[in-house]
Amino acid sequence: MLYNKLLLKTLFCCSSCDGEIAQEEIKLIKQLSQQNDIFSNLNVEEILNTFVTQINKQGNNFLKEYINEVKNSNLSDEQQITLIDFSIKMIEADKKILYSEIKFFKKIRKVLTISDEKILAALPNVEYYLLPDIIEDEKDFDNISNFQNISFKNL
Repeated sequence: MLYNKLLLKTLFCCSSCDGEIAQEEIKLIKQLSQQNDIFSNLNVEEILNTFVTQINKQGNNFLKEYINEVKNSNLSDEQQITLIDFSIKMIEADKKILYSEIKFFKKIRKVLTISDEKILAALPNVEYYLLPDIIEDEKDFDNISNFQNISFKNL
């Protein structure tokens, strides 16, 4: 998968991992799409609607596949920092940080190769997200809702 599409999928997965895509999260995707040239060659609305269709069909497997895509991507440290930055921005977008979102971020973090020291040097305010978790359960994807009513046409 191309890096820019992986970043877009990161935003989508971080917004949907709690079973709801808030309006603030949609606004953040729109804002990041407009502010970053990285998405300039993507049809963001079409791709996001495809992701909605896929998560409706695949459910939890969609998120598991995303984690595997990140794991199998050969990302530079800079790319990993951007992926982490986008993830956290999305988690914080609706001003409600849920445990399910933090657990999902920790799954992303687990498959990245960059050190915590390099992350904190670039993103000093993310220390909270790097703390170890008490529970590591592989069934964390079991609470994903059906997103059939969500559309990104307002992008």
